[in-house]
Amino acid sequence: MTTTELAPEAASAQFRPGLTPAGLITVLLGAALPIIDFFIVNVALPTIDADLHASTATLELVVAAYGIAYAVLLVVGGRLGDSFGRRRLFFAGLWLFTLTSLACGIAPTAATLVVARAAQGAASAMLLPQVLSIIQATTSGEQRSRALGLFGATGGISTVVGQLLGGALVAADLWGTGWRPIFLLNVPIGLVVLVMARKLPESRAHNPLGVDRLGTVLLAVTLLSLLVPLMEGRALGWPAWTVGLLILAPISAAAFVHVERRLERLGGTPLLPPSVMRLPSVRRGLMVAVPFFGAFGSFMFVFAVTLQQDLHFGPLGAGAALTPLAVAYFTVSMLSSRLVARYGQKVVPVGGAITAMGMVALLCTTLATWPHVTIADLAPSMVAIGVGNALTMTTLFRIVLSHVPTDLAGVGSGVMTTNQQTSLALGVATLGSLYAALSGSLGSRDAFALVIGLVAVLAAIVAVTGRRLPDPRV
Repeated sequence: MTTTELAPEAASAQFRPGLTPAGLITVLLGAALPIIDFFIVNVALPTIDADLHASTATLELVVAAYGIAYAVLLVVGGRLGDSFGRRRLFFAGLWLFTLTSLACGIAPTAATLVVARAAQGAASAMLLPQVLSIIQATTSGEQRSRALGLFGATGGISTVVGQLLGGALVAADLWGTGWRPIFLLNVPIGLVVLVMARKLPESRAHNPLGVDRLGTVLLAVTLLSLLVPLMEGRALGWPAWTVGLLILAPISAAAFVHVERRLERLGGTPLLPPSVMRLPSVRRGLMVAVPFFGAFGSFMFVFAVTLQQDLHFGPLGAGAALTPLAVAYFTVSMLSSRLVARYGQKVVPVGGAITAMGMVALLCTTLATWPHVTIADLAPSMVAIGVGNALTMTTLFRIVLSHVPTDLAGVGSGVMTTNQQTSLALGVATLGSLYAALSGSLGSRDAFALVIGLVAVLAAIVAVTGRRLPDPRV
């Protein structure tokens, strides 16, 4: 009899296997697919526009539909994994992600593609929270530290790989299919990972908390009313409904907090237990994560657009310019667990300071060499940004999850990843829109410089606020 056939409590008591190296590779591959897909579509938008004759607002929805569905359902995905089994939800989410990737790749119209992207985001929300939950529930000590370091490395590398791979596939135009391979490639990879996932250990919460329906609805309303107008408002000319949604966002957020507090006070099972959110590691970690991920998301978007549209690097050239960042990120991520073991939370402010210096170097380089910027000109600042982001991101994940009980691993991972995706989307929506709005009046160079300067400020905020984070070694 397998653990999936036992009652949850009996399974936990009788058999709780650890995560093997092959199992860790499996869950990290599962984590990489949704992250790559979030970024891979950016370089393909002009080709999608030419093929499907989409409007600007529709093209933005191709990006936004995925991110919004992803952010809204992430916490629910983590909770379902706690209740029904993390391996089972990982497997189901990966199946759905593979199928929805196929739907995206064969979409005949722009509207169909938007719907398929939303479904793909929902599948990702079922899949990705299980990765951190499985790591949290089946590892401990130094093994957990190494696994979380690899997870952080996977997230950063996947972001850059999305840009590189997207550019390469679009430029190759395989068999005249244009942008479609960026989605169809997920199908064979997903099938391989599905075979590997059959041997993952099962885990679930000893006392599953169930689903907080009202809290889920209020969280969805809050995120949708904030993200949809920020992403679509400028393209649509800020109609009244977008302004109304922005007014609704803080109201629904306040209602969500009230419902969650009341439900926990009455002995219920809120979607985001306030007691978990009050843990210093969670509360302070998330406060630092917001400016960090917001800066990272906006930088990746604005940098890719500027290189392709204004500096004429092309998709492959833009990817090559990001390669030093990727190499530096991966290398330092491999060392992060040792650095945290020795220096604790001090790694975060150092990472934020290095990122800020890298952004300032990028700002000075582009102002001095515009419009004749080369990959060699950008390389030193890219290395610094990669090092800083690696130190910060991998350590933040470890800090946030360091004191979350194993039974609430799904809640902790869901909260962290929702914060990550929401902050990434906010960064793109705010600083990305600011860049688009200022490019016409200031010119591309000055608009880019202003945005990169603001990203440097956000990185400096991370460096300052990161000094108050709790020590994950305690």
